[in-house]
Amino acid sequence: MGLGTILILVLLLAAGLYTVVIYNALVAVKHAVSQSWANIDVLLKQRNDELPKLVTVAREYMAYEQETLGRITQARSRAEAAQRSGDMAALGAAENEIRLGLGHFFAVAEAYPELRANETFNQLGRRISGLENAIADRREFYNAAVNRNNVRIEQFPDVLVARFFGFKPFDLLEFDASELQDVDLGALFRT
Repeated sequence: MGLGTILILVLLLAAGLYTVVIYNALVAVKHAVSQSWANIDVLLKQRNDELPKLVTVAREYMAYEQETLGRITQARSRAEAAQRSGDMAALGAAENEIRLGLGHFFAVAEAYPELRANETFNQLGRRISGLENAIADRREFYNAAVNRNNVRIEQFPDVLVARFFGFKPFDLLEFDASELQDVDLGALFRT
């Protein structure tokens, strides 16, 4: 075997090893996205399990607020459907509706002293608020993982391996523009 043949074999081996390293890194970032989505999924399911309990307790006191309770319930159904289908745009919109509905709901609940005094309502409210905060944190991790994946599959030389093996970009879980604005607390309490 000549020196040229040995050099070609070494270069092919180095290129093959480098391809394996890139492939493994792309697999790792892809699974980081899946893991971060699974973390959101668990929290969304927990929150969606708690919402009907909150609505049931509130219905006993808030006879005149059925529209608000109905909007939260409908938004929850849309969020669950989007979650099952993996539609990030629809999920983001439905989650925004839930958050806005809950904000309105808790503001309206201030007008019902009996409801505010109900320990079950207070516990559920704290639980849902905690879950909302955890979901927001996990959305940040998810979007960071998606961004890492999407950047890696577009960078050279990773793009060559990503295209060859069919790695695809993921959609960010985006926020509605209204979520980026300051909350008008006065408007919440006027309704």
